[in-house]
Amino acid sequence: MSARGPVRPGFLAIVGCTGAGKTALSLLVARELDAEIISMDSRQVYRGMDIGTAKATPRERALVPHHGLDIRDPGERYSAGDFGRDARRWITEIRSRGRVPLLVGGTGFFLRVLTDPIFREPPLDRDRQAALEELLGTLERRELERWVRVLDPERAPVSIAGGCQRMLRTLSVTLLTGEKLSRWHVRHPTEGKPLAGVVCRLRVSAEVLRERIGRRVRAMMAAGFVDEVGRLLDAGCTPDDPGMNGVGYREIASHLAGAITLDEAAERIRRSTRRYAKRQRTWFRHQLGPGVVGVDGAAPLEAQAATVVKAWRERTRAPVAHLAAAASAANAEPAHP
Repeated sequence: MSARGPVRPGFLAIVGCTGAGKTALSLLVARELDAEIISMDSRQVYRGMDIGTAKATPRERALVPHHGLDIRDPGERYSAGDFGRDARRWITEIRSRGRVPLLVGGTGFFLRVLTDPIFREPPLDRDRQAALEELLGTLERRELERWVRVLDPERAPVSIAGGCQRMLRTLSVTLLTGEKLSRWHVRHPTEGKPLAGVVCRLRVSAEVLRERIGRRVRAMMAAGFVDEVGRLLDAGCTPDDPGMNGVGYREIASHLAGAITLDEAAERIRRSTRRYAKRQRTWFRHQLGPGVVGVDGAAPLEAQAATVVKAWRERTRAPVAHLAAAASAANAEPAHP
């Protein structure tokens, strides 16, 4: 919301943790609203990674246009800043066609970069950055954490919580520019103005989610997930690549290396996916802010879609003067674990 008053939402978003049922819901909503889908998944951007990321199938993409899929090789990085620039362009193009931009995914930082833009990333020499990150990548995680705490103590908690890739980014920016990443966030301009949108959070209980994750892992295995990972490794990808370090790919790579059995790999994938989903639920519960539309993920799919469609139509058709009231009154999300 700007200082001039309420702003009409420019996009619709469906968010939720892994296994919540976002894909099926988004396809139904997209057909109802004549929308185009923008993926907000940090792993679905990678080519050749289809089964393990639950990417929309060719048939589903034929039914509804999708953006943000298959735009990087697994060895390439794709940051929230990259997504922010791409998504702004996709949103503009979709709206110019008179259609609804529908953002769908579980990567919360991808949504945040649109509603609360981050700083403009500093220009870095890609060759020097790659060489530095290759060198830093040989360090154990504990040593990486120590370097982050020394070089950028203000950024350290967020960086360490984000894992090795985020720590490498923090260190590479600091070492290659001579300025801490935390200072870049404070002193340099953002990528663009905040965008207003209608955000719907798909909610499911821990018990339902556990069952769905188990079913999903079984389906991935039956669909040829092991062969998918084998093809990626044969093509020169490694488990340390930005795309390959996602849940599932590391475990199957360990199995193919002979370190664990396939049953052990499947169980590790289930456990890792449940932990990841728990982190996603926590993030969405605390970071989305007021006015989020709660959607019962255990309700019939048609009822879920009706909730999302109603929220979009009410908030986009309401006079500007009444948008603030609509945002707080229309299906505001109740407290939920």
